Amino acid sequence: MISDPLLARAQSLWETLAAVPVSFTLNRPSVVASPDSQLCPPSWVGIVALGGSAIVTVPSEAMVEPVVRAFERRSPDSLTDPDVLQAILPVKEVLGPANLGYVSPDTFRPAGSDTVTEQLAPGHPDLQALLASVGPEDAEESGIGEITAPAVVARVGAKVVAAAGHQMWPAETAHMCVLTDTAMRDRGLAQRVASAAVARALADGLLPQWRARPPASRRVARALGFRELGTQLSAHLDPVQLADASTRPRT
Repeated sequence: MISDPLLARAQSLWETLAAVPVSFTLNRPSVVASPDSQLCPPSWVGIVALGGSAIVTVPSEAMVEPVVRAFERRSPDSLTDPDVLQAILPVKEVLGPANLGYVSPDTFRPAGSDTVTEQLAPGHPDLQALLASVGPEDAEESGIGEITAPAVVARVGAKVVAAAGHQMWPAETAHMCVLTDTAMRDRGLAQRVASAAVARALADGLLPQWRARPPASRRVARALGFRELGTQLSAHLDPVQLADASTRPRT
């Protein structure tokens, strides 16, 4: 039994997203076939490592055995390292890894007293203007364009310069999304709007999740009390080479 309630909730979320029955097992990966997995893009392999264990979804039953063989004697945490993965599987492309952080009411550290309270509905023109003001990569990374809850925003004059909200995920999870105008970064705005958005999610009984790769985003999460419990990576494998590998004798 997991004694860490935050880890247990995080693992339950990703087990749900696997779309087939699977469980995190300490010190070894659990590999299952799931063509409808939400751990990764369609036809990819999805890997989520949390708390010294990992679940792995592959798109077909034929891929289970060769992937299990490749992962033998590998620690679960190492499987989201692209270099490790490329050394043991025919990887064509990877997405990630991204760090997965979570926070509870007991560990949440709100930003200072300069509270942000204005909210805008998803898709509001002022949010669209903020998205248009940054590069496509930053816009996509932020997820602000996909939020399903109102965004908390900060303005300079009439212009929205920072926003935070969440996408509603399964297992009562609030997937946090934050974006700051490029010219207004490193001023604490991301932490202020994110703090208000996280506080609202916690008040609603949700599990805030912070998935990020950029160091700056991870620093904001840590400042708010998020704990990095694991990592996620998606890999596109060459099925022909994988099938060839599965026919070779074990060494």
